[in-house]
Amino acid sequence: MQFTDLKAQYAALKPSIDARIQRVLDHGQYIMGPEVQELEAKLSAFTGSRHCITVASGTEALLIALMALDLKRGDEVITTPFTFAATAETILLAGLEPVFVDVEPDTCNIDAKLIEAEITPRTRAIMPVSLYGQVADMDEINAIAAKHGLAVIEDAAQSFGALYQGRRSCALSTFGATSFFPSKPLGCYGDGGALFTDDDCLAQAAREIRVHGQSARYTHTRLGVGGRMDTLQCAVVLAKLERFEWELRRRAEIGARYQRLLADVPGLTQVTVRPDRNSVYAQLTVMVEHRAAGQAALTAAGVPTAVHYPKPLNLQPAYAAHCCPECCEVSRGLAERVLSLPMSADLTASDQDTVVAALRSAIVQAGG
Repeated sequence: MQFTDLKAQYAALKPSIDARIQRVLDHGQYIMGPEVQELEAKLSAFTGSRHCITVASGTEALLIALMALDLKRGDEVITTPFTFAATAETILLAGLEPVFVDVEPDTCNIDAKLIEAEITPRTRAIMPVSLYGQVADMDEINAIAAKHGLAVIEDAAQSFGALYQGRRSCALSTFGATSFFPSKPLGCYGDGGALFTDDDCLAQAAREIRVHGQSARYTHTRLGVGGRMDTLQCAVVLAKLERFEWELRRRAEIGARYQRLLADVPGLTQVTVRPDRNSVYAQLTVMVEHRAAGQAALTAAGVPTAVHYPKPLNLQPAYAAHCCPECCEVSRGLAERVLSLPMSADLTASDQDTVVAALRSAIVQAGG
């Protein structure tokens, strides 16, 4: 059993993926080839965002967004500690200060009710994370940002394709930033990512930043990075877009079936999906007691698992100087209990049954 079954996905899309890659090999434009603009146009149309700028990774997407906002060293960005390191990492790389706000215990997303209390005269932006495939409370976050004159960058590395009140993730705020890491709901075969915005000036700034700050060849208008998404990776994503809507439907079906099968498992709590949005289940994550014993039993049964994430960022050595280790109690508690199960559009019902049976047995044996 695969945690994320990329082999089955490739088998289904092999003719399209192979043809797309061959086309790039034939024309030889490996950097900023025609597939780059084609993908940007299709992703922009899909999200409903005015601009899409493909970049080298989800991390670069966040960093370029912060650079495009032209923030000053020492400015503060409010975010969540219950996320992958790239969220806070980019804030520090841009010379800014992360301010951590705790998460909701049921969705694992940033608790919008706690944000305003952390705003100071140095606050310039809010970076909510759409964790596990579900968008955070963006209307509340955007309202707080508008009240205080702040930008909002949605870290949508795990939620591309998700809906929030009928609108797509990545088209909900000042910037949306996503990742095409291979295991994401829409992934390439290496690193890749994209930025989305409706602001013409920010889009232009982002396009310049991704090519070393060039407004024209060898005219460096601003500080930039080498942040382009290469043509081959764009070609892969273009091929995968052909069945992406089907994959989103399958993820919804599999996620709903997991919810039914896990509903009565003792000692297990599921992540809540709010009624005004959905989840693309980048990870199928649950909260369990006796996680170590459960993981060991699942491994013995041939079921791969992962922990997203075992330690919140405010407890990571790299960020200790920028926060209070005692803060964000909910995040600390979740980090001790979250467990991610196999999830992909090609997961079979039989494999899903195996996962749930093994997990149920493990929890019962561990005293759940």
